Amino acid sequence: MKTPQRFSRRDFLHLLLLAPVSGLLAACGRALGLEVATLGPSDPVGPSPTAEPGTAATLTLPPTPACGDDDDEPTVAQTQGPFFTPNSPQRASLLEAGMPGVYMLVSGQVLGTDCQPIPGALVDFWHADADGIYDNVGFRLRGHQFADEQGRYQLETIMPGLYPGRTRHFHVKVQRPNGVVLTTQLYFPDEADNARDGIFDERLLMTMLPAENGVHGEFDFVLE
Repeated sequence: MKTPQRFSRRDFLHLLLLAPVSGLLAACGRALGLEVATLGPSDPVGPSPTAEPGTAATLTLPPTPACGDDDDEPTVAQTQGPFFTPNSPQRASLLEAGMPGVYMLVSGQVLGTDCQPIPGALVDFWHADADGIYDNVGFRLRGHQFADEQGRYQLETIMPGLYPGRTRHFHVKVQRPNGVVLTTQLYFPDEADNARDGIFDERLLMTMLPAENGVHGEFDFVLE
């Protein structure tokens, strides 16, 4: 006899997020004329000549361990690396005209260990471009935003390229209002370099969700 699947609080929160976010992704993809069928580090943000109409990069994985899944431990901290730049611009889109790469949306919630959302939480992203290069002069592919009243954030960007010696990843700083800063990294499932990366932590894997255009990764941050 098959055991019924448990429907957790996190699953419920995912359902609340999925409807508005998937709609936003489709609208943004149509507005930019995006249609991406591959996930190479140097694919351009734009129509792919080999893509079938309506195709998308889709991956279904179990929810990332977080609040509500019998695991309400705070999100794991990791090194910020050598390329952090303070005072990034406030913006929810890091896309720029002519920027090569695979269109990507990153979304989720910032929660406390009590499973409650943290409104106004700061979420600061920075990452390499499609060629694995960081902008250490300006603020290309760098930006921060504040979570809404439900603790939600969403970022438009491109899929990071491979930095030498590392697997594909995002850098993130997250902070509740007047709280301690969490510095961490987010990773992609099924990357060959995950197993060879000495910093990689599977607890920081994003959940990949269906996307009409490009790629959609989700992660909920849990703060002390």
